[in-house]
Amino acid sequence: MRVSIMQSRWYLLYLTIMLFGTMVLSGCDQQPIRSNSVKILTQSQNFVFEPVVKGEEITFPKDHGEHPEYLAEWWYLTANLKTETGKEIAVQWTIFRMATSDEDLSGWKTPQMYMVHAVITTKEKVWAAERFARGGIGQAGVSLNPFHAWLDNWSWDAATSDPFPGRLEFSDDHMSARLNIKQKGAIVLQGDKGYSKKHPLLSIASYYYSVPFLDLDGTITLDGKPYKVSGRGWFDREWSSSMLSAKQQGWDWFAIHLNDGSALMVSQLREEGQRPYFIGSRSWPDGRVVKLDNNQIRMKPMHFYKVSGISFPLNWLIEVPSQGLKLQTSVVRQDQWLHFIFPYWEGPINVTGTHSGKGFMELTGYEDK
Repeated sequence: MRVSIMQSRWYLLYLTIMLFGTMVLSGCDQQPIRSNSVKILTQSQNFVFEPVVKGEEITFPKDHGEHPEYLAEWWYLTANLKTETGKEIAVQWTIFRMATSDEDLSGWKTPQMYMVHAVITTKEKVWAAERFARGGIGQAGVSLNPFHAWLDNWSWDAATSDPFPGRLEFSDDHMSARLNIKQKGAIVLQGDKGYSKKHPLLSIASYYYSVPFLDLDGTITLDGKPYKVSGRGWFDREWSSSMLSAKQQGWDWFAIHLNDGSALMVSQLREEGQRPYFIGSRSWPDGRVVKLDNNQIRMKPMHFYKVSGISFPLNWLIEVPSQGLKLQTSVVRQDQWLHFIFPYWEGPINVTGTHSGKGFMELTGYEDK
């Protein structure tokens, strides 16, 4: 059975890449216009894609690769690194794939479009760049045998179909990175064996797995100055044809490495007038995983700050009583609003409380208020 695209904030990403595709085909050099996502959410399309079904087995290395029968997916890497002198540098690199129709076409007519975000953050400054490409002409894609995720000369390459160990390389104005990535712990299938439910009542879900235990080392160059870096990383993979209901406003997502060696992922999906829907897990490198359901997670914003004219909750209290966790989060930089064509707040965080730690936070949906 196939399902129509449901109204969701994923549709904003869909229209973003549709707009880019139109620009590529027309040769137009006009700058894209950022649309109001609330208005976009009221629109619908007739394209149909595969639904996310509970019980579908996630297998490797196959599912490290593309799933073009679904509307969208991403390969998402974050890392909290340090230089040899202790300077903290955070990295985000994400490749998105989005289908602009359900047709199976090749070459310039392919419906598969790609977008890559590269962000490097220090306490003093953020460097950010994005690129777009069409998939059917070899300019971008994700392939196996061996693993190769790329857009132009930005790439993540490995010797086998597994992304790990691998090497990430990207370069843009005033920033570049060449990082070796090694897996140091088990893969975590989020939700119910990788079926990640996004709404308490509706059949809205994604396939979702994480690799929370990564070691990275290499060289980052910022404004012409090279730094040798090393630290810990987190890899997330999701694919779906619908991520949120029409009434859900966005999500607040945290990926945290705790000082006891465990990893915590918690996220809330917000719906006006309703209690948020919570998902999460706590995991360990040896493969132990505790699934955290909707009733086990408590998340409370403690302070809001204006960033680029938008009010964001940048300090949080996160509690998981069943795990003995009571955490306070703080950001490395307040102004981490990424002015991409699909804008969002994303950046490194510090954690104190019952445990200390470092990680990343992503906030979406606040621009519509």
